[in-house]
Amino acid sequence: MSEAHLPCPASILLVEDSETQALQLRRLLEAEGFSVQRAGTAEEALEHLNGTLPDLVIADYHLPGMNGDELSRRLRMNVRTRALPVLMLTDAQEQDLERQGLESGADAYVSKSAGRDVIQLRVRALLRSGVKADLGGDVMGTSFRRAAILLVEAGATRRLWLTQLLRQDGYTVEAVASPEAALDRLREGSDGPGWDCVVLNMTGLDFDGMALCRELDARRGDLAAASPFQIIGLSGEAMSGGTLLASAFEAGADDLLPATSGADALRLRVRAVVRRKLLQDENRRIGGELRARELAVVRAQAEAAAAESRAAIAEALARASTELEAANQKLRDTQAKLVQAAKMASLGELVAGIAHEINNPLAFILAHQGTVNRVLLQLGPMLESNAAGLALLEKGRRRAESMTLGLERIRELVLNLRKFSRLEDSGFQQVDVPEAIGTVVTLLTHKLSGRISVVLELEAPRTLFCSPALLNQVVMNIVSNAADAIEGIGSITIRTRQDGGDYVIEVSDTGPGVSEELRERIFEPFFTTKPTGSGTGLGLAIAYNVVQAHKGTITVDNGPAGGARFTTTIPVTGPSDPILVRDPPQDERR
Repeated sequence: MSEAHLPCPASILLVEDSETQALQLRRLLEAEGFSVQRAGTAEEALEHLNGTLPDLVIADYHLPGMNGDELSRRLRMNVRTRALPVLMLTDAQEQDLERQGLESGADAYVSKSAGRDVIQLRVRALLRSGVKADLGGDVMGTSFRRAAILLVEAGATRRLWLTQLLRQDGYTVEAVASPEAALDRLREGSDGPGWDCVVLNMTGLDFDGMALCRELDARRGDLAAASPFQIIGLSGEAMSGGTLLASAFEAGADDLLPATSGADALRLRVRAVVRRKLLQDENRRIGGELRARELAVVRAQAEAAAAESRAAIAEALARASTELEAANQKLRDTQAKLVQAAKMASLGELVAGIAHEINNPLAFILAHQGTVNRVLLQLGPMLESNAAGLALLEKGRRRAESMTLGLERIRELVLNLRKFSRLEDSGFQQVDVPEAIGTVVTLLTHKLSGRISVVLELEAPRTLFCSPALLNQVVMNIVSNAADAIEGIGSITIRTRQDGGDYVIEVSDTGPGVSEELRERIFEPFFTTKPTGSGTGLGLAIAYNVVQAHKGTITVDNGPAGGARFTTTIPVTGPSDPILVRDPPQDERR
């Protein structure tokens, strides 16, 4: 099998206590392209396996503390590492060690003296057949942990010896000298993960081991629903006749070791008891997980039944909500149109009245202004010999010319007001687009106030068959909003063009633009981003309705200068023809 079919690079956890042999194996494996991490003990390897799982574990059989076969058993007992390939290595040639290693759960056994090629072939074979299913870190209590043992021994020498012996197997050991200290430690550890095993001297002279055993058994009875610890008794004499053994088991001990037991026997017995405790913990965890899943299934079935009964209600509510929303939208549209109609009617009356009231005295002033100009001309020959009089006469003439210019601007403003007041007259008609846009710009001169320049790029045909409100009202609202949005000096560009059968009007500015989240709501009636009291939120809503009345569209996006760009598209139609547009003469184009 080529390396292209293997993980790149495959990761290997090497568990080897010998620095020299670990270095040799690392070089061998890394030369083949594998990623190698090393642990010096089985306990260190278990801590490493609490993180990301490797693709393969290579473990020496002889390790300080926990041996390789016990490490393999621990891997097979854990949900996360059951399928993890394990290759066992040893220097020995005994067949018994190979049997022990394979029976413990290792997938293959290789002697270190077998040679580089054999080791490489074994590694590749295991990687080829191995399937790594990393469930993550502590998944439902599946991470590895060191078993915690509480040792109760009054003799200082024996307590030290037992502590060192048990720690060699990778246990977390805490030793105390009295029953009181042992009970205190049990009480203090009740809020944490607790103890897995208590090892105590049953026949010592310093305290009553049997009484302590009964007290410990009573204490762990309160933990029956959780994870009670195991109790191992150590006797100071041979267990003849079974009397001591019966008394110890009756007091609650799970196992009793005689004084004649050696270090290896003690380690094996403790290992068996701790393994049983860990298996019980695993069974409790799996049982709890199964019960939780059963409850989840029952809950899901109940929720499914409830969902079916709620489905009809939800559907009815959805229909009612849709109908109510449509009715509310229709009401909002009607309200906006009514406000628009009332606003434009009152505005038209107000503008027409103001224009009429201004026009009468304006005509009177203009008529007498002509008389004043003629009188000033006639006075010139009469004052030829009076230098001071001629100077005053010239000053009066300049003032009269300035007055005439101002009066002409007032007359032009009145004319624009009268045009704007008739924007609802006659329905659809031929509208002079440049003239209408010029009227709008003139009426908004007070907002532009010299700080905002207006650029006109009117490339479309001059006339358009439409309602005057399309240009007077729509363009005015958009340009007015653009002027409000621009802070300081800026510009507004108004473009017109004909795109096929559509007449397009674009208004872009150099303001801050309109954000994406506001573009969907900007045409809603009464929606405004201006401060309270600064706007009604009807300007763009009215513009939208006017464009809709022309069967057109109005959209907003970012313009070339970074500000907002409003694009109004109107189908070009006439009173009888599908498209009726009169091109202006060449010299009238702007």
